[in-house]
Amino acid sequence: MALEADEFAIADDQELLGHEELYRSALNSARLARSLAPATEEQRALAGELVRRLVDDELLRTGVPRSVGGPMASPSVMLRCAETVARGDASAGWCVSIAMTSSLLGAYLPRKGTEEVFGDPRSVASGVWAPTARARTVQGGVVVSGRWAFCSGISHADWLFAGCLLDPSKEQPGSPVMRVVALPKQQLEVLDTWHTGGLRGTASHDAVADEVFVPDHRILSLVQGPPADAEPLHRFPAIAFFALSVAAAALGNARGAIDDLTALAGDNTSRGSSRGLAERSSAQIAVAQAEASLRAARLLYYQSVEDAWQATQSSEPVPQQLRVGLRLAGTHAARVATEVTDTMYELAGGAAVYETSPLQRRFRDAHTMTAHIQLRPTMYKAAGAYLLGQPVPDQDL
Repeated sequence: MALEADEFAIADDQELLGHEELYRSALNSARLARSLAPATEEQRALAGELVRRLVDDELLRTGVPRSVGGPMASPSVMLRCAETVARGDASAGWCVSIAMTSSLLGAYLPRKGTEEVFGDPRSVASGVWAPTARARTVQGGVVVSGRWAFCSGISHADWLFAGCLLDPSKEQPGSPVMRVVALPKQQLEVLDTWHTGGLRGTASHDAVADEVFVPDHRILSLVQGPPADAEPLHRFPAIAFFALSVAAAALGNARGAIDDLTALAGDNTSRGSSRGLAERSSAQIAVAQAEASLRAARLLYYQSVEDAWQATQSSEPVPQQLRVGLRLAGTHAARVATEVTDTMYELAGGAAVYETSPLQRRFRDAHTMTAHIQLRPTMYKAAGAYLLGQPVPDQDL
């Protein structure tokens, strides 16, 4: 079903109740992203017109706390928005995924930090939580130095949520502890490092901090989690949501690949064949199998999200069984999405080898996505250990 047809399904979709306009915005952004995809890839960043649309429609801040004006959609609505934008263009959907996940961290900051980072309704945050920098305690905060790779969306972001290791102090001796700091982009050096095969439009450059002071109110701990009085959205497991968000982009990219193959098949007749691609039984079987696989993976994905979401309505932590389910569903969805994209690319034959082919871009984007640590097959390990009765550390979920 093409993007144009999705507009008619909104009114009947129970999951979107109360957020129909947000999802309609995602559909409109997906159409724009699709039309701008060649330009996005060429300039290695989202087009300014698209960024303005995403900002205007609040699709880059869906996780911002209600206290500073966030839309506060449910996880399934947020993820469906990212998936839909990725259906138009994977780079755009990926940037939406990263920004919405980063916006969730507003709830982890003290109120003053939340207001400073997200008080401006047009503020956009990117995030790299891997602790590849060092911080030392000083009066009133910490001083951070280091370098972060894969800062997706940094070209249009105002802030970077960046992981670091906080060195022990006299007051708190011991081993370094992980913290995340909110850094204004203007205090960072952004290095032009993102020259890649896929996801070229995400501008996932490196960023460097050199002795940057961060006040206490812009420091948070993912391990300690959000405040006890956090709203249900912010009790949803943050690390799992991050993995789910990038898997959403993979799902959208795969659906877009089916769209692209369908458009190509209608008028594609290969040399030496009197039948178009759509008329060939081998293509019909392959497309049907891919469709079934994608639908099944997507059902598992959103059911797992809904199960965990219902658990957050209680003040108790989300049970480990459900967090394992999120990991399993997200990893599976991403792997299936890549297989589906590969199938569409192969069915297109010679038409897909040109850089101007949308399916060539889909193929490159899919395999760049699965290079991400959150989408690699090793992410099955925690779920497998749990299923075999072995202990699973909470940080793996």
